[in-house]
Amino acid sequence: MTPSTHRPVLLAEAIEALRIRPDGTYVDATFGRGGHSAAILARLSARGRLIALDRDPEAVAAAQSIRDARFAIRHARFSQLAEVLRESGLVTVEGVLFDLGVSSPQLETPDRGFSFRADAPLDMRMDPTRGETAAEWLARVTEVELRGVIKKYGDERFAGPIAKAITGARARGGIRTTGELAGVVAAAVRTRERGQDPATRTFQALRIHVNQELEELSLALPQARDALAPGGRLAVISFHSLEDRIVKHFLRDEARPQLPERLPVKATEMPQPRLRLVGRPVRPSAAEVDTNPRARSAVMRVAERPG
Repeated sequence: MTPSTHRPVLLAEAIEALRIRPDGTYVDATFGRGGHSAAILARLSARGRLIALDRDPEAVAAAQSIRDARFAIRHARFSQLAEVLRESGLVTVEGVLFDLGVSSPQLETPDRGFSFRADAPLDMRMDPTRGETAAEWLARVTEVELRGVIKKYGDERFAGPIAKAITGARARGGIRTTGELAGVVAAAVRTRERGQDPATRTFQALRIHVNQELEELSLALPQARDALAPGGRLAVISFHSLEDRIVKHFLRDEARPQLPERLPVKATEMPQPRLRLVGRPVRPSAAEVDTNPRARSAVMRVAERPG
């Protein structure tokens, strides 16, 4: 596998959580630059199999360098997980891994428009071959809707002034680049935490909205659950509180018995939960955060399908 500047977060912990069976079939639902995939393949026998997904064509292109009969890459979103497995001839798998959020190569490539550190086209799409760019959405969104997105996905207390400033900028020619957006936001934010750029929360909110990240995650988790074989494991690494809340609530609900509504059930007839929680949430060590600051907000939750 070709080297990359992207460092997979919680690599050893994720591989341990999956409890890889050498002859098993696994899904890396976020290939990125293949760090987790490489570690999974290293644990598989000749009979094992790994299916990787990524919605970013650049990640899919990077995966083409892997010459391994056990490996296959698919250009697909989270919500297409069940479809990908069906097309791959798979009914169940022994494990599914999600590594959420944006990758280092996406952030570090100015033309992708994820970062305000360089002036570039305001794109922000994880899959630039389809959908609406951030600039296109900002050109038509209402102030009310924009304020809600920035508040909900960015937890931005200045969402109102920022939304007003952005929509007002349309009268002056609109916002087409990351630098223009960062400048408009900076002028609207009165104060900010030490060390944080005024545009950080707004950029995060727009990225989450443009890519429908939370909706994709909500659609994918039930598909991953249904794909697990008995004893199979689901591991999800999240970097944002909204992502982690979705994962936490889903796993918690699935770990409870699915009781029929308004029907009495004897204790001996209690249905088995569809998932079992495995351990406590896992966070990166201080040493990992020191070497990879991106890991600081990561949390991994793990569950297993009862056998």
